[in-house]
Amino acid sequence: MENRFEIQGSCLTVHLPKEVDHPVSDDIRRESDDIMRKQYIRTMVFDFSGTAFMDSSGIGLIMGRYRAMGMRGDCIRATGVSAYIEKLLHLSGVYKFVEICREA
Repeated sequence: MENRFEIQGSCLTVHLPKEVDHPVSDDIRRESDDIMRKQYIRTMVFDFSGTAFMDSSGIGLIMGRYRAMGMRGDCIRATGVSAYIEKLLHLSGVYKFVEICREA
């Protein structure tokens, strides 16, 4: 598995793969929980720049990390979001809890 996680200060960036499905979501959840147990994380950034597909388990992953971070405002960010991913985040209602930054 490639290095998906990058920590800078209290910010954890998760570089998501091309396809975010159930097995990938489980791996990211387990690894991010482990990192958050060992280190104080104030902000989590999901980098969607290389993601072409995401199913409902990806939505669950984001919402689960939001709950794990204490449901604080501005604690979850999505970057590199394509039109497809942005539509999924809006249809699911996740956009209410996540700051969305479209791809350049």
